[in-house]
Amino acid sequence: YPSGNLAISVTRERDQLICIVQEDELRTAKIRALFQSDGRSTCYYPNGDEWINMNIQGGQYLDQAGNRVRRWMWPNLSPGPHVPLSPIFISLNRHVGVRILAQDKIFVSFLAMGRQAKLNMGTKVEASAASQLPPPTRLGEDELLLLAFRVRILHLFDRMRGCLNFPSSEQWNKIQPPMYLMTQAVKILELCMAADVSDELRSSIRAIVNA
Repeated sequence: YPSGNLAISVTRERDQLICIVQEDELRTAKIRALFQSDGRSTCYYPNGDEWINMNIQGGQYLDQAGNRVRRWMWPNLSPGPHVPLSPIFISLNRHVGVRILAQDKIFVSFLAMGRQAKLNMGTKVEASAASQLPPPTRLGEDELLLLAFRVRILHLFDRMRGCLNFPSSEQWNKIQPPMYLMTQAVKILELCMAADVSDELRSSIRAIVNA
């Protein structure tokens, strides 16, 4: 961002790419969206509530009250009549936008100071590959909370190291968390969405990992 805060990071984990969009904030690294090359993606409202969720079968669009506004299936994975996707465009903030045109055309655009960058995080997953994917891991409430607090504690330790390295400067406030912590936070949010837990617990876990 023009402020110097990290806006978008792309990392490779094993055989897939992960794109993370962060909010333009100094002291936190709140996740606004994450996109994975295996077809799973999620966008969040500023308060952390789910906005758009997509997987290899299709996706859904929720309003800020949590009501489903739109749902669709990707054509190549629907053998019969399917609900088509009408193009979607949302602005995560004044600099980052997301445009969803098709399964393989999901664009993340960044615009600042007259320059633009565009990433295509879409992917094409065939029905045969989709049917072979294992079911998502489901964890209990206590396990999810422990994982979230672990990431939060590791984040605090990292900030403490930054304070020790820059004891007379405010530069440590601008240091972003290590990428492995960002990746772990993304995984916890995914596990939380797959688990059968209350909306209140999901909100609490998002607040912990994004604090």
